[in-house]
Amino acid sequence: MDYTETSKYISLILRHKPQVIGITLDEHGWADVDALIEGVSKTHPLTMEILEQIVAEDSKQRYSFNEDKTLIRANQGHSIPVDVELPETDPPEILYHGTGEKFTEAIDRMGLIPKSRLYVHLSGDTDTAENVGKRHGKPVIYEVESGKMLRDGYVFYRSVNGVWLTKEVPLKYLKKM
Repeated sequence: MDYTETSKYISLILRHKPQVIGITLDEHGWADVDALIEGVSKTHPLTMEILEQIVAEDSKQRYSFNEDKTLIRANQGHSIPVDVELPETDPPEILYHGTGEKFTEAIDRMGLIPKSRLYVHLSGDTDTAENVGKRHGKPVIYEVESGKMLRDGYVFYRSVNGVWLTKEVPLKYLKKM
């Protein structure tokens, strides 16, 4: 069975709008699994078995359970203020940002800003960045001088699914490929 729509709905709840199903997230983004299942199952098929399947099979590894699977959270991409407890991590010298061509004018003017999210999302390789860019139309890839940013005092995090996160990328660290 394909649970793509259920997974997208869970993503909306855990990253942006927990109130839609009447749940709250703690300061680290954790939600009670039973409450999530109860709320989501009113409009989408969801049992503990389906939720475990969605978490295990999600190609982007969007979600994590706590050790006893009583809590769940989205790994990143929140628009609501949560601390997903990521350790600061030194990035490689170069990271990449994939976007759609329609966003390049704003990026070329302001650099990379998180917009509605808490962090700017960066990729470790050009293939991943290109795939991200394709979701937004014709892909454009920016090279990010992350090593130089780190030496200049910027902080980086790496989410459990390998996405690099930082608060912003000013223009001087960006180069369109």
